Amino acid sequence: MAKDLLLEIGLEEVPARFVRAAMNQLKDKMDKWLSEQRIGHGGIEAYATPRRLAVIVREVEEKQADSNEEAKGPSRKIAMDEAGNWSKAALGFARSQGVEPEQLYFQELAGVEYAYARKSSIGAATAGLLSEGLSSLITSMSFPKNMRWGSYELKFVRPIRWMVALFGTEIVPFALAGVETGRVTRGHRFLGQEATIEAPSDYKEALRSQQVIVDVEERQALIVSQIEGLASEKGWDIAIKEDLLEEVLFLVEYPNVLFGTFDPTFLHIPQEVLITSMREHQRYFPVLDSAGKLLPYFVTVRNGDKRSIELVAKGNEKVLRARLSDAKFFYAEDHKLTIDHALGKLESIVYHEELGTVADKVRRIAAIAKLISQALGIAGEQADRVSRAAAICKFDLVSQMVYEFPELQGIMGEDYAKKAGEHVSVAKAVNEHYQPRFAGDDIPSEPEGAIVSLADKIDTIVGCFSIGIVPTGSQDPYALRRQAAGIVNVLLGRNLRMGLGELYEIGISVHEARGLKRSAAEIRKDLNDFFSLRVKNWLSEQGNRYDVVDAVMAIGFDDLALTASRAAAVQPLVGGTDKAEFKSVVEAFNRVGNLAAKSEGKGFDAALFTEPTEQRLYEAWTSVRPGVLTAIERHDVAGALEQLSALRPAIVDYFDSVMVMDKDENIRANRLGTLSAIASDVALVADFSKLVW
Repeated sequence: MAKDLLLEIGLEEVPARFVRAAMNQLKDKMDKWLSEQRIGHGGIEAYATPRRLAVIVREVEEKQADSNEEAKGPSRKIAMDEAGNWSKAALGFARSQGVEPEQLYFQELAGVEYAYARKSSIGAATAGLLSEGLSSLITSMSFPKNMRWGSYELKFVRPIRWMVALFGTEIVPFALAGVETGRVTRGHRFLGQEATIEAPSDYKEALRSQQVIVDVEERQALIVSQIEGLASEKGWDIAIKEDLLEEVLFLVEYPNVLFGTFDPTFLHIPQEVLITSMREHQRYFPVLDSAGKLLPYFVTVRNGDKRSIELVAKGNEKVLRARLSDAKFFYAEDHKLTIDHALGKLESIVYHEELGTVADKVRRIAAIAKLISQALGIAGEQADRVSRAAAICKFDLVSQMVYEFPELQGIMGEDYAKKAGEHVSVAKAVNEHYQPRFAGDDIPSEPEGAIVSLADKIDTIVGCFSIGIVPTGSQDPYALRRQAAGIVNVLLGRNLRMGLGELYEIGISVHEARGLKRSAAEIRKDLNDFFSLRVKNWLSEQGNRYDVVDAVMAIGFDDLALTASRAAAVQPLVGGTDKAEFKSVVEAFNRVGNLAAKSEGKGFDAALFTEPTEQRLYEAWTSVRPGVLTAIERHDVAGALEQLSALRPAIVDYFDSVMVMDKDENIRANRLGTLSAIASDVALVADFSKLVW
């Protein structure tokens, strides 16, 4: 008969950012332990609040499954001596398996006889395994930060205050750090009391009666529904940011949503400042109108019931008033700081000990931005705006507001630049040059911001590579992967006709002025390898198959827009309704490419053709070639591929009637040269040999 198993670890309040991972870890470890112990079971449910981690395992078998294992030992030649006696190797093998030598037997494997031992054991009672197993399971858990308490050796995320361990209705006895298991759990710290759990099936409702919603999904749904209900009632748009919702979810055990107000005079401060202050300091949800404009209200979640909720709202309003007053003061003080004075202060801020100050970085960004503008044909007033934006792009880093809220870098820069009289495009570029800040973020909306964004990011990457900081494994402390992904997204999203290689050279040339620790050739190679993975990731994110990505990347990826067009042309054909037809085209291309690889690159002469099909293939190719080259130039890869695909019948006829590897050396070389020329045009689209059917 199967029984349910409950394990609850009661703790001091755990940091919200640790709770979900800890809950999932406990569930995974429980599942793994049961499997290792050959204990059958049903589903596993995980629960968590700030003060507890818990799992319930349904229908746990009362007995381990019986074991009948077969272990392979040494070969007969090694296991027995010439007299037929067991060797030391065989005796050692038997001892290691817990069997007598007489129980060993031989069995043939791949033509060789080996000694085997069969170990059979009857499964033990589950109840007898749980005490040690659950204790070890808890102590094996790991956390980003641990602590010790009292005189105990155990390290855990927070001190353990109680434990519940039940197998069916029976307590699983063990103790950790002076705490013994039982059936008594604790309810809400202020609203609840202790509750006795008679069986695992009682767990959720017993805690609910003590003002604890232990089910994470239920608690989240309750928070969201209350917020949405309030928004509907008031006609508000309450912005529910996922990371803030996640944090609030693990700050409360019994959620109740409430709202408060703040002085509307604070609204003259940029709403990004107010929202950031509410979210980061107070964990409040901002309230917006239908146009996305901030209203003088906030929404928060109380860990408790609705009693005296108006008083709670007043208390939150008082705290928020102090926070917003600080923000108002910082904002006013920042307006006393001129841009030139702010830029001067950057001279004393170290960016990296080997790469100079932030001011040095800004000067490099300005130099790189100027070269990018020239490469893109940006001139006149727009080029001047790019230069100005690059020169002041980091000035707000010394503002009090950004010091208080680093996530407002750029946002405050745009606001301060506008108020200082800078051109609107320059001010916007100060903000947008940080974009994209994260995966899925917007790219700069104007050329000025896009160019400064490229300059900033390539300066960071080339600078780090030049001093030997190249990401390896999962280590990337300078977020270089994100910077490179940003470059790829900006180039593609803004349709900027600049090759990656050209961008590398601009970055390297500017850094050469300060002296390179590594050779330019080494940096160039590392950059190419590094960006190839970012481009592959981008192509994969667009829904392209891995083999399509390999096929288009194999012929180079310097021109990102062309690379994207290649993938967009090939991807629909490999899995579409005309897949069989396209496969026959690819097979023809690959036959050409396989033989073309043997060409010595001496070209060909049409006058040396000896077979009519040679002439027909040549004529077919020369008739489509101009259109193919023009289409590639326009990035119309689908059009180029369509024209190349028309060569298939001529290629098939050619191979049916022509012996390419002719005995005559001149004829053979000429035919290989012809195929090499055709293969070169096919390779303008992709390396079709990489496709997997």
